Amino acid sequence: MMVRAKYQEVLDLGEQLNVQNGDVTEENGILKIAGTTNTQYEKNLLWDKIKEIGGDSPADLEADIKVSDTSVYHRHVVKGGESLSKIAKHYYGDPMKYKQIFEANTNILSNPDVIHPDQELVIPNL
Repeated sequence: MMVRAKYQEVLDLGEQLNVQNGDVTEENGILKIAGTTNTQYEKNLLWDKIKEIGGDSPADLEADIKVSDTSVYHRHVVKGGESLSKIAKHYYGDPMKYKQIFEANTNILSNPDVIHPDQELVIPNL
C-alpha cells in the first residue's frame, strides 16, 4: 500500500474533479489508475499532480485517463473580479489569448471587456 499512499494527492484530486469510471488497483508495487475527466484541462491537472509526485515518467504508476468532452479545453464559471485576460492567463499561461476565449463565446459576449459573475464560458482548445 506504500505506492497508493505516495499518490494519495492524485486520488484526492480525482475525487475533487469528480472523475467518472474511476478505478484504482495496486499490483507488484505499481499503482494503476483509470478514469474519465470532463475536460482536457482536468486531465492536465491530474497529470501535473502525478509528475509533481513521481517525476515526468514514474515507474510506479500507470494511468489511463480519458476525456469525456474533447470539444472544449474547459468550461469556466466567471467569478467576481475576473477578466478574460485573467482567465486566459490561468488556463493558457498567456493573458493575450483572451481573444480566443472571447471568439468562442460571442453567443453570450458582445464585448471582451464586459463579463459577469456566473456566466459559463467555453475555454476553447488551442
